[in-house]
Amino acid sequence: MSVTQNSIAGVVGLGMIGGGVAVSLAASGRPPVVFDIRPEAADTLDGVPAPLGSPAEVARAADVVMVAVVNADQARTVITGPDGLLAAAHPGLIIVLQSTVALPVVHELAEACEAVGVGFLDCGVTPGDRAAEHGMVAIVGGDTSTVEAARPVLDDWAKKVVHCGPVGAGMATKIARNVITYGSWSVVAEAAALAGSAGVDPGTLAEVIDAADPQGRTLLQLLRMHQQDPAAEKTAEQIEVLMTKDLDAARALAGERAVGVPIVEVARRDARQTLKLPAEPAPADRRERGLATAARVYPGLPLGEPVDPFTEATVDFLFGDVWSRDGLSLRDRRLLTLGVAASVGRADLVQIQAAGALAGGDVTPAQLQEAVLQLGVYVGWCNATATYQGITAAISSLEGK
Repeated sequence: MSVTQNSIAGVVGLGMIGGGVAVSLAASGRPPVVFDIRPEAADTLDGVPAPLGSPAEVARAADVVMVAVVNADQARTVITGPDGLLAAAHPGLIIVLQSTVALPVVHELAEACEAVGVGFLDCGVTPGDRAAEHGMVAIVGGDTSTVEAARPVLDDWAKKVVHCGPVGAGMATKIARNVITYGSWSVVAEAAALAGSAGVDPGTLAEVIDAADPQGRTLLQLLRMHQQDPAAEKTAEQIEVLMTKDLDAARALAGERAVGVPIVEVARRDARQTLKLPAEPAPADRRERGLATAARVYPGLPLGEPVDPFTEATVDFLFGDVWSRDGLSLRDRRLLTLGVAASVGRADLVQIQAAGALAGGDVTPAQLQEAVLQLGVYVGWCNATATYQGITAAISSLEGK
């Protein structure tokens, strides 16, 4: 498998990514042969010739073909279909899949290529809006020899080629990168809503973030710390103190302003896991475990040492054996119990559960008020009235502190 500086590039799919790749290749002195289901697709692409009649025609003419279609079905058609690339495969052909698809599809297409002696690379790309400016990073998965064979062509449209590992590694890296992007957007939206509830303009929040961290280093700070810091665990222990304090402050503000902050709740709950710290060991003794769990379920209302058989069973069995199990989160168990209390129309029991949920930061007042309506549909309006009374009493008690 040999690709040279004189090798011919091909591009199938001339949307934003594929069209940009084709333009970059042409600007680098390697005008590609192309295909798109739209005959006019290349009309506005500088230096890019008119599309050929099928992917098979591209395969006959090219040595390295980039496939930049929308989804898995289109990728299958372009690569393995009757007029697909493999229908006209020749020795030395390399197919570079740029479409973001699930890993099983990547391996399926890689195996189809291998079966006929065609090289295959999965290649995530970013940022897509820089494709026509030779501004993308190629995030590549595949064997080293195929990557190196294709590199002359890859270098002509990518500002950087990163070989992530074997087939699938490029796609997995791209998917992970997308998780960071979209996850960050969710965090920013939640943070903006929280700040906005206190009268902060979103533009002001953006100004603070831009000024404090203009290069976005904080985003990957933890990842790099665990890669580069020999004392990462010790540093993480120090960070945990600040992290939990700040997240608790966010939860308190969210409760006061009735803002839902599910990401904050998850970040607080999983702080040690996020920091790669070992989980705090649960007490081995059943009684001790039960008392510790009860204190978490009902903050401020510890049961104390049992003085009778029923309290003993409550501490040892209910909290020591059931509530402390790993199968459900404490919040999950609390919501189930709240539903049971609502179903029997006991405002006093609902108040206890709701007060514990608010004190533990498991829910906000707004979420509890929404829960009343949801429960009312299933437990009947009379029971829902009792549920409303219990939840309202819990919220009033919290606001009165």
